[in-house]
Amino acid sequence: MTSSNRHGVRPLTPPRRSTRRGFAVVAVGLLLGTAAVVVDQPIADAATTPATVTVNTRAGLATVPDTALGVNHAIWDSQLGTTETSDLLRAAGVQMMRYPGGSYADIYHWRDHTAPGGYVAPGTDFDTFVAGVRRAGAQPMIIANYGTGTAEEAAEWVRYANVTKGYDARYWTVGNENYGNGHYGASWEADHHPDKSATYYANLVVEYADAMKAVDPSIKVGAVLTMPANWPDGLTAGEDPGPWNQTVLSIAGQKIDFVDVHWYPGGSAAESLPRTSHITDAVHLLREQITRYAGPNAGRIGISLTEVNVTSEGMTSQPAALFLADAYSGLLADGVFTVHWWNVRNGIGRVSTVAGQTDYGDFGMLSSGTCTSDGSVCEPPLNTPFAPYHGLSMMSRFARTGDQFIRAASDDPLVAAHAVRRATGEVAVLLVNKDPDNAREVDIDYAGFAPSSGEPTVHTHTNGATAIATSRSGSATSRTLPPYSLTTIVVAPAGATTGQPGAPGQPTVTDVTDRTATIAWAAATRGASPIAKYEVHRQYGAVSEQLGETPGTSFTVGNLVPGRRYTVNVLTRDTAGRVSWASPPLTFTTGSPASSACGVRFTNTTDWGNGYVANVDIVNNTARPINGWTLTWTWPTTWQQVGSGWNANWEQIDTTVRVTHNDDSRQIAAGGTVSVGFVGEYSGPNVTPTAFRLNGTLCTAL
Repeated sequence: MTSSNRHGVRPLTPPRRSTRRGFAVVAVGLLLGTAAVVVDQPIADAATTPATVTVNTRAGLATVPDTALGVNHAIWDSQLGTTETSDLLRAAGVQMMRYPGGSYADIYHWRDHTAPGGYVAPGTDFDTFVAGVRRAGAQPMIIANYGTGTAEEAAEWVRYANVTKGYDARYWTVGNENYGNGHYGASWEADHHPDKSATYYANLVVEYADAMKAVDPSIKVGAVLTMPANWPDGLTAGEDPGPWNQTVLSIAGQKIDFVDVHWYPGGSAAESLPRTSHITDAVHLLREQITRYAGPNAGRIGISLTEVNVTSEGMTSQPAALFLADAYSGLLADGVFTVHWWNVRNGIGRVSTVAGQTDYGDFGMLSSGTCTSDGSVCEPPLNTPFAPYHGLSMMSRFARTGDQFIRAASDDPLVAAHAVRRATGEVAVLLVNKDPDNAREVDIDYAGFAPSSGEPTVHTHTNGATAIATSRSGSATSRTLPPYSLTTIVVAPAGATTGQPGAPGQPTVTDVTDRTATIAWAAATRGASPIAKYEVHRQYGAVSEQLGETPGTSFTVGNLVPGRRYTVNVLTRDTAGRVSWASPPLTFTTGSPASSACGVRFTNTTDWGNGYVANVDIVNNTARPINGWTLTWTWPTTWQQVGSGWNANWEQIDTTVRVTHNDDSRQIAAGGTVSVGFVGEYSGPNVTPTAFRLNGTLCTAL
């Protein structure tokens, strides 16, 4: 991690890492959503009508793994290995702990437990760390030293951990934020190699992976990537063949098992809260990059997000707890296999008052008991939980290993909703009230699930509370959410759930065109009655639309919209009418016509992290000239914008772009091409459009 950006606005270059004795004031690079246009929190008005939350058990998302809930440990924290620390993390449900601590990983040498240029606290060696992890019932995530280490040193660490000591440490990442080594103009990450390029890093990742797996072939090795819309995503430097992610995946993709990214949305916790809406598109773009560049069988490569936090006011107060629960839920629902808060302890920073509570400007989850330099303000006693700790504790009550996330949505921008379905048949719903001043009334509708009329189990954390309150109370279909609160309700089904058929296996897609796609899946196991058919459902927000049904294990879907992303599930229905859980989700994007009277080539030529220069080539595939034209497309997100353009007239209304000829570009010769361009802006993941119409005709995307 690098030093914090406290303004929520993208700086020209990422700030540098700074440290203090015993604790690090951690790092943030350029952050998802922190562009020149800052997304503000919606104005909080007292709700006059209840918000409607829809929970759809037919719309299945990722299943919660046993690595889901993570935190960062660091060798500057003298409490890292204490029993009290392990007990607190166990109580919060922590499943994975990362070591030895952000940017320190690239100066840390495990053999002699030193970090030249940094502070190493007593009682923080590797064996002590692992002992604490085991006491907490978690797994380790270890960062091998890339910046000042060697592949041989990393391999010997694997040997010591798994052969000599039998620690069974499965997950190892090569380096921390190695793109922050000066290659793109900003330097906070130690890198003693003569070549700082992405190409050099990728080739050494291959060397590290080979050496480490020669010792223990069962380990999983990860490479550092940038989160889409995070600096320096999209930038190409030096002699690299492309941006960092493209280069690393193209060279090392066949050697790695997962990629590791960080996400700091920027600004205060309150400013970060709306930016959780960026998560699905960011993860989608990252998977697209993996698929495009990592080579054959790229689907085996997982995604870890091992640093997330806010970067200024609100770090230890309630909005940070809300952000944690909302962000963890969104990332895990989209299939990220582990999410880690930065970090367990850090030390006091800028002290302020947020939502009536003292905020200590501390990136930590537990108090370090430190004071400001002048001694005027001190944190609460050592190990006092801050609000994010309670947010993580709420996550462990909400999403348990083996639960399947299902779609949930709210029609109120100040109420976020997430849901999971459990093997017991229960449904758990997490509700986040982002309004600091007002309670919100919520009505909950369930699709594919009939809730019991009995009182549900309710877990609540409110602003300033020192623990999560648990009770059985109220109704499964309506709640009152206190201001700035987290509420989880666990709802039993109305009837028996025994005898249901099994869910189909992971669907796959082939033969995707602009209008059709063929979906196949592994057959389900029958329950109490024979399987009658399979149903293919499309997710449309939190609503499902059935696209078709079949007694077989494949189905060709028609009448799709060109250039649109679809997420579908398959469900099993038996002869008694029982319906299975949803299959794992399948996401695909339809293309453009194989042939058309026109073609469009959309190229991002130069990117700087929150904007880019785009070139658009319009091709006339007919035998007649086009004399006057209008090109239109719709942006996939609400945060993409056309700025100034050339060689045409440009306008944007909502998300629709309309480009019309000018005097110089009016005519497109038969078989000819006209090139136009614009400066694009984005304040979140920049998803490229793929459906273009010229004078109303759908074009082939080139």
